Amino acid sequence: MDDFTGQIYSVVYQIPTGTVATYGDIARLAGFPGYARQVGKLMSRLPEGSKLPWHRVINAKGMISLTGDDLARQREKLRSEGVTVSDGGKLSLRIYRWEICR
Repeated sequence: MDDFTGQIYSVVYQIPTGTVATYGDIARLAGFPGYARQVGKLMSRLPEGSKLPWHRVINAKGMISLTGDDLARQREKLRSEGVTVSDGGKLSLRIYRWEICR
């Protein structure tokens, strides 16, 4: 695992239950500002069964970037943690954004 991957995983692992962070937040906190797209790619390549709370990472618009069954899976994981998410995958960053990212 390279330094970038390790740093990103470390930050994502720390996102508290019931909160979210954006791809850009994760990149910045890991020391790689401007690497939001790379964070997204990394999250999309997680191995099956990963214990990393990938579902707590969303886009800067406060929306789940996934579609179809993947959107439904992420939405349900967030809802199970008490996050209010619309059927289309929208949520309030003002309410649910991880405090360290504000």
